[in-house]
Amino acid sequence: MSSNGHYQTAAADKVSMAQKFTYGLGALTNNLLGAAIGGMLIVLNLGLGMNPALVGLLASLPRLTDALTDPLMGYISDHTKSKWGRRRPYIFCGAIASGIIFALLWQLPTDRSETFLFWTFLLGSIIFYLAYTMYATPWVALGYELTPDYHERTRVMAVQNFMGQFAWLIAPWFLWFMQSELFFDDMVEGAGWLALLIGIFTICVGVLPAIFLKERFGNSTETKAEKTSGKKADTEEFPASLGDFIKGFATTIKFKPFLYLCAATFLVFNGFMLVSSFQTYVIIYYVFGGDQSLGAEYAGWSGTVSAIATFCVIFLVSKVSTIVGKRRAFFIGTGISIVGFGLKWFCYNPEQPLLLLIPPVLIAFGLGGLFTLMPSMVADVCDMDELETSQRREGMFGSIYWWVVKLGMAVALAAGGFLLNATGFDVDLGGQQSADTIFLMRIFDVVIPMITSGIAIWMITKYPITEGIAHDVREKLELKRGKSASIDDDSADAEVSLATS
Repeated sequence: MSSNGHYQTAAADKVSMAQKFTYGLGALTNNLLGAAIGGMLIVLNLGLGMNPALVGLLASLPRLTDALTDPLMGYISDHTKSKWGRRRPYIFCGAIASGIIFALLWQLPTDRSETFLFWTFLLGSIIFYLAYTMYATPWVALGYELTPDYHERTRVMAVQNFMGQFAWLIAPWFLWFMQSELFFDDMVEGAGWLALLIGIFTICVGVLPAIFLKERFGNSTETKAEKTSGKKADTEEFPASLGDFIKGFATTIKFKPFLYLCAATFLVFNGFMLVSSFQTYVIIYYVFGGDQSLGAEYAGWSGTVSAIATFCVIFLVSKVSTIVGKRRAFFIGTGISIVGFGLKWFCYNPEQPLLLLIPPVLIAFGLGGLFTLMPSMVADVCDMDELETSQRREGMFGSIYWWVVKLGMAVALAAGGFLLNATGFDVDLGGQQSADTIFLMRIFDVVIPMITSGIAIWMITKYPITEGIAHDVREKLELKRGKSASIDDDSADAEVSLATS
């Protein structure tokens, strides 16, 4: 333990930069698919004239299927036994399937009815998300088990979040690329070529974590007693009964420290995504009076500034968390983002459009801190859960956590379409939208994420796992697994009991 009261990371617990980079390639692939499937949906409205409410439903309905498929994939991954491990086979196959299906999904016909397009795209999206789940869920779980160290986990997540941000650096330019008259006849053709490029990238890069990373726990976690007896606990049998899956799912969602993390993530991310489409519309129709080309360009610059700021924020938050703790670092980052959302009201100014590049710098502290700190905190939760249940369930915890993220995105994008209709927006009016429509769009864009982020801060005040508690949990686990460790059991039990109560 260092003089400032923090535990030092042992050499054996450090993850090499090469391993962090490789895991980060998975984040880049994962985020690029997520950014593309959300950012390209505007083509259905602006390119094919589909009703915004239907576009919102297409964004949300396929993700609702993840309520079942994500936890099921997590359970399957946790209980898989193969010579390649629990995670890597699914990461490898999932990357290939996701790339192929995504490329095919966006080869859209322009001569079919709105109803045909809606149902065809809905079915294709559901199939795509099944492949996406096969890839993303084991990849997330693999990251939780790369290191057992409290602070090294944050560093691993900082690197993967940093690399994942390159997807958001590129994504704001998707609209500009798709509607480029230099390359394509129309936006729909542009979407088809963009999807093909993303699909190829997903296949080539997404498989790398499966090839080059090792799994720390192999096929399962063995306790000292199991190693001695040569027998596995009954709960490690696979395939297991539906009842065992339901029991594991119920145990996971009842774990209070985990629920606080899920609630806070839902609120911060949901608030941001709910108005993500509003930001583009506000820029185009308020700041630039309906000029789609100029608005798309500035929206691209805004996204670029946001991504660059997030690159800096990630490592700043990681450093702050080693000084003040993960929970307080979350308070600081989310608080700064609230200020950024408020500044939109003043900086989205038709007279000085360059001012719109200021709010993204502060808003970046919200999502940049969220996806650096939260995965690290979920890994701490996995340890505490193992201490109570004698099972490693990174897959189940990761799948439910990220399903909450996707649920938030689904609800946000669906509600976003209806909210846009509620403002009175009419695409046929172009730059002649009413004053009331513009006012409501701006209000939603500013106020909603400020409120949800504030509630998220309140939720994390209840999260109980400190660095000291995490360290005690780890020592008890190592003792339980038969490794050398010496701790005061009574003290550790008391702290763990307090954290889970």
